Amino acid sequence: MSTMNRPNYYSLLGITPDADQAAIDAAYAEQRQRYAPERVADLDDELQAVAQERLQTIERAYHVLRDPERRRQYDISQGLIPSVSRPVRRELSRREWLSVFAFSFIAVALVAGVWIFTNRETLTGQAMGEVNRPAPDFTAPELRGGTIELAQYRGKVVVLNFWGTWCEPCKRELPALQQAYEQFSNQGLMVIGVNLTDDEQVNGQTVADVAAFLAQYGVTYPIALDTEGTITEAYRVFPLPTSFFIAPDGQIRYVHIGELTLDDITARFTELRAVGGGQTSQ
Repeated sequence: MSTMNRPNYYSLLGITPDADQAAIDAAYAEQRQRYAPERVADLDDELQAVAQERLQTIERAYHVLRDPERRRQYDISQGLIPSVSRPVRRELSRREWLSVFAFSFIAVALVAGVWIFTNRETLTGQAMGEVNRPAPDFTAPELRGGTIELAQYRGKVVVLNFWGTWCEPCKRELPALQQAYEQFSNQGLMVIGVNLTDDEQVNGQTVADVAAFLAQYGVTYPIALDTEGTITEAYRVFPLPTSFFIAPDGQIRYVHIGELTLDDITARFTELRAVGGGQTSQ
């Protein structure tokens, strides 16, 4: 079903698109009360099912509208606000071009000087935010059936990758994630994709659509379906893609925002495996 066929989240809550957060919260509380189970208990089974479905839609609407970025993306998808367009660029003058060239030359010379004096070897992988905090555990439906639980991979190096089908950098990094999974899974690496399934639904995508999308890229590593957004919230993910490198002891050691390459994954896996002694068995 496309988003155009879905009820507008604002009209669903009985508010206008310019409503502030207080108005959204009040409308949500009122609608929850209207469709509360105790109020529809006397209805027949069919009407109770309709009321339950309505309540779930209200929950989904509030989940989107309470988050400023998700609300902005929803407003764009509904044509309520325009997407950000690029500013018109003017041509640089000859003097400006000469200045750019001069500064670029100086910058390259400085980098080259530092490289020579420090005798650096070839870098492997991009710089990443280094942390040391426990990875929030979760249990979620797995795309291909059953459930997936993070705790069951304790002892391995885990790459936890948050993504969505609408995210262009997410698409570009899929081959690198799949290649790393194929190359290192028998050496102690586990790649887990966390799909923002609640946002997929807002964009009109079903679980079947997500599966078909991944099939195009030959993805075989596990995919956790974050149907309520609870995993995304626990990891405080923003924006996409965001990846967490979890050591064998269950601690998050690196956070990478943006597109991953195979070199990125290889470098972090090699480091964390050596430090944590990751298991090689499946």
